[in-house]
Amino acid sequence: MLPTVHRLTSPEHFREAVRRGRRSGGPTVVVHLLVPAGGGLPHRPRAGFVVSKAVGNAVTRNLVKRRLRHLVADRLEQLPPQALLVVRALPASATAAYADLAHDLDRCLAKVAPAQGASTGPAASVPVVAPA
Repeated sequence: MLPTVHRLTSPEHFREAVRRGRRSGGPTVVVHLLVPAGGGLPHRPRAGFVVSKAVGNAVTRNLVKRRLRHLVADRLEQLPPQALLVVRALPASATAAYADLAHDLDRCLAKVAPAQGASTGPAASVPVVAPA
């Protein structure tokens, strides 16, 4: 379960992460990661999820959300402080195995993570390391 302090609930923060964040997509998910340069946000990463009706009925959508929340909770320590992460589930996530969702999420997070030692503006911070 994703702790409450790590949940992204503000519509403005969702919008900012999607519009200004780095994006990477795969067969089952699209990941948006924004690391704001300024202060004003708590020094802990926060994550939000978008699972539309295209994914399936309510039961299927809730299953996908629970899986994604669990996967992201295990990866929170890898996210930079103040990071805003939005994970959008694609219709293929409804039939994907848990391991496939995990692999796709790791691959997308590795792509949007800033390069180590690079300073690319607002998204520069500690890289997300995908497990081998």
